[in-house]
Amino acid sequence: MTDHSIRGKTVLIAGGGKNLGGLIARDLAAHGAKAIAIHYNSPASAAEAEETLAAVRAAGAEAVSFQADLTSAAAVERLFADTIAAIGRPDIAINTVGKVLKKPFTEISEAEYDEMAAVNAKSAFFFLKEAGKALNENGKVTTVVTSLLGAFTPFYAAYAGMKAPVEHFTRAASKEFGERGISVTAIGPGPMDTPFFYPAEGADAVAYHKTAAALSKFSPTGLTHIEDIVPFIRFLVSEGWWMTGQTILVNGGYTTK
Repeated sequence: MTDHSIRGKTVLIAGGGKNLGGLIARDLAAHGAKAIAIHYNSPASAAEAEETLAAVRAAGAEAVSFQADLTSAAAVERLFADTIAAIGRPDIAINTVGKVLKKPFTEISEAEYDEMAAVNAKSAFFFLKEAGKALNENGKVTTVVTSLLGAFTPFYAAYAGMKAPVEHFTRAASKEFGERGISVTAIGPGPMDTPFFYPAEGADAVAYHKTAAALSKFSPTGLTHIEDIVPFIRFLVSEGWWMTGQTILVNGGYTTK
């Protein structure tokens, strides 16, 4: 029977240097991953990526890191090639890359639209493409999206709108990659208590988000925490392999479809 555990597996994490991606790297190393490739976006994140590398190695896994802007197909292809050269073909690929924009529809510029499309949709498309080519048989791939995909709300047209295509990318990839035993999922956290959240939100919005989930009062801040999301990702890329082609919203009852 196929082994769907984390132990002994090779992992690639896009956006794996800090915050959610960094905690995923630490967690999978603690659960026995053999080797983890950690991608980070810019030199400004290098120090945090190095801290994650050290933590992964301390947990007993081999670790390498690569810096790249993944908004071109060539960069994503190179990331997978570099990973294979350094630690072998991945069994698990996780994409946490994303960028938030909260702005009225009528004020979004073409440049902002293009950036949101490149970061949130284009990079996800080509990450899935390269994962489909590079993953070992019975591999797992998951993409972080947003619970706003289940919301009826203003001001997130460019952000949620550019995460929305990932739902169909996920469905299509699951059908095409399934014959090799590869499962493909997307996971949509609620508003997360990370440095990415607060700059995009005003004080009133922060206060609302902190009380909007059904379980808000049981969260230290009322928001989703990265520690809430990591166990679900670990499950989806291991024993949860039978779930494929799905987008799962994990948000304490913030929104649903």
